[in-house]
Amino acid sequence: MLILLPPSEGKTRPVDGTPLDLTALSLPQLNRQREQLLKALVRLCSGREQRAMEVLGLGATQADAVARNATLFEEPTARADAVYTGVLFEHLDPASFTDDERSRADQTLAIASALFGLVRPGDSIPAYRLSAGVSLPRLGTVASRWKPLLPAAIEELAEGRLVVDLRSGGYVNLGKPGASLASATMRVLHEKDGERRVVSHFNKATKGRVVRQVLAEDVDAKDPEDLAAALRDLGWTVEVDGARLDLVVTEL
Repeated sequence: MLILLPPSEGKTRPVDGTPLDLTALSLPQLNRQREQLLKALVRLCSGREQRAMEVLGLGATQADAVARNATLFEEPTARADAVYTGVLFEHLDPASFTDDERSRADQTLAIASALFGLVRPGDSIPAYRLSAGVSLPRLGTVASRWKPLLPAAIEELAEGRLVVDLRSGGYVNLGKPGASLASATMRVLHEKDGERRVVSHFNKATKGRVVRQVLAEDVDAKDPEDLAAALRDLGWTVEVDGARLDLVVTEL
């Protein structure tokens, strides 16, 4: 399988590490676009701070992100799965992977990025701030830059395998898996007193735990029904609606 993860807005800034080297990243065919976005972001954040904050949708307490963005070419880097530190990654807990789990993660996972398009867990990146919905001066929307490129990149990484797309809506809009690929999405529903509702924060936490189990148990499914069966074997309540898997949980 190829599992597509969303990034996290929150990131851990590496303490040390070499500066960004685009040529060392996976999917080198994306490097021209990566460089254009990087230069536009650095240029924006090297100018008026208030304007940069408005363009990036940052609040008054997030000015430090602008300063970091202005020096992205000099910032230290670390593995992508150590830089992203949101709820999903907290429950995925890459720092505790065994050697086998880390190897599977490097082969199975790809992380969406407004700045880099897609990265693998072992790609070295700096902490940055750029969301999928941003429109950068001179370049336009981030989505418009990636849509022509990411479907082919996903197809290359998938190598014919099932694509499990766990990205949030804004990152799905950067580019979807092609119709020729088998794909599945996942929704988390909380059931209480006979009623079900979609959850948000715990949606990410649950997906992080699911992916962790998939890696630990070396799950490899060929289609949504096959994946649902594997997750049921792991103790999850799963319903299938076409290409969408609904995980029904009673405790958050």
